[in-house]
Amino acid sequence: MTTPLRIPPALPALPARLPSLTGLRFLAALLVVCYHLSRQVGALPVLSPLAWYGRSGVTFFFVLSGFVLAWTYPDARVPARRFYRRRLARIWPLHALTTGASLAVYAALGAAVPVTAALWSLPLLHPWGRGTVMGGNPAGWSLGDEAWFYLLFPLLLRPRLRPGARTAVLCCAAGPLLWLAGSAVADPALRSWLLDYLPLSRTPQFLLGAALAPAVRRGRLPALPLLPTALAVAAFHLVLVPWHPAVPDPAWYSPYSASQLLSAPLFAALVAATAQFDLRRPGGPLARRPWTLLGDWSFAWYLVHEITFRPWLHQHGHPAPGLPTATTWLLLATASLALAAALHHLVEHPLERLLRDRPAPPRSPGVVRPRAAPAARPSAAPHPQRDRER
Repeated sequence: MTTPLRIPPALPALPARLPSLTGLRFLAALLVVCYHLSRQVGALPVLSPLAWYGRSGVTFFFVLSGFVLAWTYPDARVPARRFYRRRLARIWPLHALTTGASLAVYAALGAAVPVTAALWSLPLLHPWGRGTVMGGNPAGWSLGDEAWFYLLFPLLLRPRLRPGARTAVLCCAAGPLLWLAGSAVADPALRSWLLDYLPLSRTPQFLLGAALAPAVRRGRLPALPLLPTALAVAAFHLVLVPWHPAVPDPAWYSPYSASQLLSAPLFAALVAATAQFDLRRPGGPLARRPWTLLGDWSFAWYLVHEITFRPWLHQHGHPAPGLPTATTWLLLATASLALAAALHHLVEHPLERLLRDRPAPPRSPGVVRPRAAPAARPSAAPHPQRDRER
């Protein structure tokens, strides 16, 4: 018998998709891309110091993932098997394709091909091993963490386990506690894997997002002003600028570790503020078509951008400082984004639809029909269901 997802009682209908969060997703992906451009291609004044720890964008993705899933599945009982199929349809085809592309580029450039790590990455188990965490495509390590979150999600929806205010507070405290716990691990490489990559250490970030979604939906969260919240996130990254010359990355109290573990509450506030803004004022700047289109491309961009950097650096080496570096940044960012757009429209989206929209099997006795939602609020008419997030 298929085990259904147990979801809270029906709530007033709200938009199934918050488009500003899709636009915001592109900005987080841009932060990650600028981080890799700075560290792998060359530094630029102003931009590189601000993006030097832009890998914190992955923390944003984990918080956003929890929020979007909890927002998307608030009042229907979906069989767990169908839920898992939908999530795998969302991330696995492009993950498998880019892993193969990454291995092919390694081989073409004469670099060592991480075959074992790649094999572990195909079932999305690679972050659980210190030696396999990077898989076949280093950018894809976070998908193994996401797969763990997806595995947990049906359990979170059970009445006794549904995340609430206490969960949110505990998850906010988890980051600083994990950061302090890093002082007990002497080996920097081991500490980095334990705190930055291991799915268990990243789980509080996902849970934090999942706890916020029902609070926003029920109006239990105070209204968060979007601009000041965004400025607080920017201020956190500004604090990292004078911090990083003083403390090397391998140190447990370095901004490298802090950027991953201490930023989650700020990102959670930003996600909540953006969602509230969409509910109050649909059609805001980030909800417009150019931003949502870029947000739709961001998953593919995240997975392919490093793959496009490698052949260029192998052929041309690192550019000279100044204008040559800026030109290379623009060229590589544009080329990788164009490739991501093609992959999204030709591979990612068609395969997702093919794999997730198969006809539903006959209803099992264990699956209960969704309860009819109460009448929608006049200002919040329901939209077609779409569950797309990073």
